[in-house]
Amino acid sequence: MTDDDFAATTVIRAERLLTGVGRLGVAFSGGVDSSVLLALAARALGGSRVVAILGVSPSLAADERAAAHDVARHIGVPVAEVRTREGERAEYRANGPDRCFHCRDELFTRIDAELVDGHRLDAIAYGENVSDAARPDRPGARAATEHRVLRPLVDLGLDKAAVRRIARAFALPSAGKPAAPCLASRIPHHSIVIPEKLRQIEQAEAALRRLGFTDLRVRHHGDIARVELPPEELVRAVTPPLRSRVHAAVTAAGFRYAAVDLAGIQSGAFTLPLVTRD
Repeated sequence: MTDDDFAATTVIRAERLLTGVGRLGVAFSGGVDSSVLLALAARALGGSRVVAILGVSPSLAADERAAAHDVARHIGVPVAEVRTREGERAEYRANGPDRCFHCRDELFTRIDAELVDGHRLDAIAYGENVSDAARPDRPGARAATEHRVLRPLVDLGLDKAAVRRIARAFALPSAGKPAAPCLASRIPHHSIVIPEKLRQIEQAEAALRRLGFTDLRVRHHGDIARVELPPEELVRAVTPPLRSRVHAAVTAAGFRYAAVDLAGIQSGAFTLPLVTRD
């Protein structure tokens, strides 16, 4: 089955799944999962019956915010921004392995309080896929359950590979976008989350993207920034003349040292070791 045929079949299945939902709010980040969910919902219900809900806080990079608006515009769905205040929650700032729960709980609480009635929403959905549902480092899923948030991608049986197929078929701007978890995910657990750290991470990552690195993480270890890149980018990053520009990009953000991690990009680097099941 071609990607186009697979996407068309999935739209039909989504129509059946969302039967009875008049207006849907989609918790939206601009990443490939939430983008595909938004596009499926728009095709199944009609763009005028879907709202993309973007949580805005210091943990969302300005580049990611702008990109999310571009994707929603491409799909033809309006964006409603909601200001979240997870940074005011002591449990979130403490940055335990359950930090994502407190972030998601804040988002879904704000949506319930500020947007559901105003936009006449019958339900809220978010973009968890089958691959993510199987991971132990996704405590935000518990918040979704507690707030009765729908998981259409899971209900449709879509894993990450299937989501990418649909994104390509729909020609979404985010189809090839690398995963971009929130800025707080770059701070080791039990090291407090504060706006200054988030600003340093955002500034360093933005500067590295301007040097041509599209998939990266800058992990915050006090004076040290641990830069994670795909293995194929490691040699380029440490070879003159780019090496000095990488160093300058990181230290200009307020770090004293710039270290390139030879292990490369590591999804869930801080959380997985603490929550992996035996």
